[in-house]
Amino acid sequence: MLRIVLTGDTLSLAGVLSREEAGRALTDIRGRLAASAPGRMHLDLSGLERIDSAGVAMIDQLRQELQARGLEAELTRVPAQVSEALKLFSAPAAPAPTPQVRESLFYRVGDAAVKAAHTAWIMLYLIADTLYFAVVGLFNRRGIRKGEFINQSILIGVNALPIVALISFLIGFILALQSAAQLRQFGAAIYVADLIAIAMTREMGPLITAILFAGRSGSAIAAELATMGVTEETDALRSMGLNPTRYVLVPKFYAITLTMPLLTVLSIIIGIGGAMVIGYSYLGIGPKPFYQEVMTVLFFRDILTGLIKSVVFAWIIALVGAYYGFSARGGSEDVGRVTTAAVVASIFWVILADSLLGLVFYFGQGLEY
Repeated sequence: MLRIVLTGDTLSLAGVLSREEAGRALTDIRGRLAASAPGRMHLDLSGLERIDSAGVAMIDQLRQELQARGLEAELTRVPAQVSEALKLFSAPAAPAPTPQVRESLFYRVGDAAVKAAHTAWIMLYLIADTLYFAVVGLFNRRGIRKGEFINQSILIGVNALPIVALISFLIGFILALQSAAQLRQFGAAIYVADLIAIAMTREMGPLITAILFAGRSGSAIAAELATMGVTEETDALRSMGLNPTRYVLVPKFYAITLTMPLLTVLSIIIGIGGAMVIGYSYLGIGPKPFYQEVMTVLFFRDILTGLIKSVVFAWIIALVGAYYGFSARGGSEDVGRVTTAAVVASIFWVILADSLLGLVFYFGQGLEY
């Protein structure tokens, strides 16, 4: 049984403060303190014989309510056994909220510039490291897993063949269909072949393949390296004297450098094949005239441009995926974060590189040679 006595600024609790008494006692105390003026309140616990976790929670709640009303609550004459229970069951005091200070514009700009410079420095180091080990690996296979190049070529290139072929066919098919509807009005239906051949060779073939590789292979590279970092496998490789970049990344770099141009050529051919289907079924242009028109408009420069773009895109995808993969910290949540960021960043840099390469190859050039 719990006894409650309020005398002036002292509230005395005596008896047993247990789960059965806590709720009733808190309601009783609230009623007695309803008319109390702000000041100091002493909670005398000398009469308590026993207290459990519910009783401690009741005292914590009472002190919070008193402080909210401007009454400074102080525990006095606490028996030893009650003091131990309070230490064991009392909730820790919440830290005071830190006021958010809005930084100035110059500070935010400077902070962003420092972070960008740091990122650029790490990326430059990764590029140099990868290119160095890629060149050295051509002459010295030490530190690279045997057969890993073939394995990565199958995973990155061969397994991507169906989706690249399907998307390329549909892109060529749709571009030809949309173009044919306009060109046939002017009796220029045959120029669908010219349009699709140039578009697929210079732009769409390399770009489609790169975007598919970014979503498929770039994410895989980032996820694998991030998982290795989170599970401390990269640290284990270093402890064994193996460089993670050379051991893990370089075989992927070789594989994507080889398979991206090959799949780009395949994408171009299949895209033109999709346009040929429209030419035959919708425009009445046979395969042979369509093929001859394609051959008259294509130059070696167009094919070389597409291949150079595909190699540059392959390097961007591999290096961006590796950068985000090696930067993972924490647990599995960070693996998902860096994987998503790697895909978005890869596509962004691929499109930016495509724009810059377009300026390099075609600036000051006419549409015809």
